[in-house]
Amino acid sequence: MPPLVSILIPAWNSAAWIAETLDSALAQTHPRTEIIVIDDGSTDQTLSLARAHAARHPGRIHVATQPNSGASAARNHALRLATGDFIQFLDADDLLSPRKLELQLALLSSRPPATLATCRWGRFDTDPAATRFVDRDVARDFTPRDYMLAHLGGPGVMMHPAAWLIPRAVAGHAGPWAETLSLNDDGEYFARVILASSGLAYAADPAASSHYRSNLSGNLSARRSPGALVSLEKSCALVAAHVTSALGGDSALRSALADYWQRLAYELHPDAAPASRAAESRAREFGGSSLPPPIGPRFRILSRLLGWRLARRLRRYC
Repeated sequence: MPPLVSILIPAWNSAAWIAETLDSALAQTHPRTEIIVIDDGSTDQTLSLARAHAARHPGRIHVATQPNSGASAARNHALRLATGDFIQFLDADDLLSPRKLELQLALLSSRPPATLATCRWGRFDTDPAATRFVDRDVARDFTPRDYMLAHLGGPGVMMHPAAWLIPRAVAGHAGPWAETLSLNDDGEYFARVILASSGLAYAADPAASSHYRSNLSGNLSARRSPGALVSLEKSCALVAAHVTSALGGDSALRSALADYWQRLAYELHPDAAPASRAAESRAREFGGSSLPPPIGPRFRILSRLLGWRLARRLRRYC
């Protein structure tokens, strides 16, 4: 019998997108899926739309609800309900290509049991046919160590959460999502998943893809809120601790961690200046980073004259 895949969808005020997301989950060519939607106390029509979709597809979609507790709590709720051999996370505004699970499972059938599957991913605004596929540097197989070095070091690489397909045993070993985190909760969670795996297998067929809906109104302001920046700082500290505990502290890892802390210093400034300075101090503890600030060529010249902190602040207002 083909393996069962649990597609887990946390949803909060997602009425504009939930039907399209559910349709992409229902359209999977892999024959055995269970779709679990956790409504996280929505105040719009998300819950009623999800229930209506479930009624039209008996036995395919299970809908549960909880008081508003955040996306990580909703994902943990879904994990407790899931019975699949594999876990597919899917946010309520994102999409999967129809053959995504089929092609990843075919790839994993010849790999060790604790292997994670990945695929290409891209960003879109309203039309998934216009998805802009990104991060070609992750379009290959990795060992856990090599992926974490690529993720931490230099400009860093990332994988869209919906691009992963996770064996249930690996998810169990990694543990639940950290419900105290908001921003970068996925980065912290998937660091644990990657380190609990035997490696990453990339499904190269372009028919396997995940589509990340970007540029939604309110996203930027939410990412710059004080609570979000505290979560970002805490999550990065946890990722660094996970990696150091699992992989040790050789020179390559120390260099990657220096870049990781320096990127955080740039991200936190100027909204959380003390935390930014603390992150830069951590970068120096790991030997320092030569990673340039993400401010563009014109402001980079200014940065050499006035320092990157003032240049980054000026860039925001120019």
